[in-house]
Amino acid sequence: MKSKLVSEDGGRTFVLILDQGEEAFAAVTAFANERTITAASVVAIGAFESAKVGWFDLAARRYSPISVDEQCEVLSLLGDIAQGDDGKASPASPRGTRTSRRQRAGRSSSGRESSAHA
Repeated sequence: MKSKLVSEDGGRTFVLILDQGEEAFAAVTAFANERTITAASVVAIGAFESAKVGWFDLAARRYSPISVDEQCEVLSLLGDIAQGDDGKASPASPRGTRTSRRQRAGRSSSGRESSAHA
């Protein structure tokens, strides 16, 4: 993963570029813990080699997962990081995630880019 602090105006804004095959939530969580970020908004675009998305089932009061086992574009991903009970950064479930299953002929999965505002 590559990271860069791009702004400190009204809070810190980082840009993260994940490596191919890197698990997005684990990488963002590790980044937040390394920098002692306990509250942040996360915005991301890019692509995943595979993903597990889901919808909240109100009757069951839980998320129902949907596996996408092919490359998909992330059109938008919004989420939060909050301090967990253990004092470490804990990403909240993303909201407003939209994906497209467009296959890229002759290309492997592109890197994913996210921006965290802490």
